Amino acid sequence: MEALLREADQIRALRPGELVQGVIMRVDHEGILVSIGNKSEGIVSSREMRSLSEEERSSLQVGVEILTRVLEAEGEDGSTILSVDRAKEEVGWVEIEKQFASGESITVDGTITGFNRGGALVDVNGLNGFVPISHLVWNQRGPNGVDDEEMLKRVGESVHLKIIEVDRSKKRAIFSEKAAIQEDRESQKERILQELQEGEIRKGRISGISGFGAFVDLGGADGLIHISELSWEPVEAIEDVVKVGEEVSVYVMKVDHESRRIALSLRRTLPEPWDTVPDRYQVDQLISGTVTKLTNFGAFARIEASVEGLIHISELSYNIISHPKEMVKEGDILTLKILKIEPERKRLALSLKQAEDI
Repeated sequence: MEALLREADQIRALRPGELVQGVIMRVDHEGILVSIGNKSEGIVSSREMRSLSEEERSSLQVGVEILTRVLEAEGEDGSTILSVDRAKEEVGWVEIEKQFASGESITVDGTITGFNRGGALVDVNGLNGFVPISHLVWNQRGPNGVDDEEMLKRVGESVHLKIIEVDRSKKRAIFSEKAAIQEDRESQKERILQELQEGEIRKGRISGISGFGAFVDLGGADGLIHISELSWEPVEAIEDVVKVGEEVSVYVMKVDHESRRIALSLRRTLPEPWDTVPDRYQVDQLISGTVTKLTNFGAFARIEASVEGLIHISELSYNIISHPKEMVKEGDILTLKILKIEPERKRLALSLKQAEDI
């Protein structure tokens, strides 16, 4: 009697819309036959499996379990009519509602299935959703917006999306590709900010150039190389030093966690010219220098990169002069004699008059 009662409890009428787990009994070009318990079988036609990928279709084998949704409890031939697509959609709705209701920032993966005038149609775990065109990321845009060719290229593309609206009663699920990418980038930036150590050397790629410096993508977070940190030599045009897309090694100068800013240097990955001045120059050596600045007490001359020396007014001429402009002007290229080298103080004493004696 107990066995009969248990069997009677199991044999209950299936209702349309109900999800049932079954086992595949047969596979052919028309669809699949599924054993759904209760000593009954259900049929899934090929048109009710359109959401399956090629990989999922190839896994449909006899004996494999499969989740379906009841469309008709009893068809014309007495079989139950089932749908894999509707089952996936139902599971998709349940999962996405649960995620959205959690209040957390949720991202999901989906596939672009087509486009209409407003944006992209997407499949997210069997659920049909929508991404407004303003929330999509485009590689190219024409003068009148996104063209049909660009849209066609994206059909079938896998995309990472953020849930921005869910209303099951209206069958409305709205997603954003831009928001997902921005969120991922913020997460990556936070990770990199925690990892970075001041004084270390990192590899990155030039992501942008402005009038005050160059931005470097460190793998999810951008840092700035100020123009003064691009080179030991004076920089007139940033594009002369770096190009967008170029891979560079940079020195991490400062990581500001409060402002979330990263200060980088390109020049500090190379030896500072002053460090090797004693190896390349010596007292009494004749060198070429370019006058960069005039003052009341003398003239400064650059001999290389950031290495400058001072020609004291008394070393400009054997004659008495009241101002260096009587002997030289900015831009003049002179032959000079080194009088003193003080690398620790970054000083060079130079002479014009003594160079002329040689």
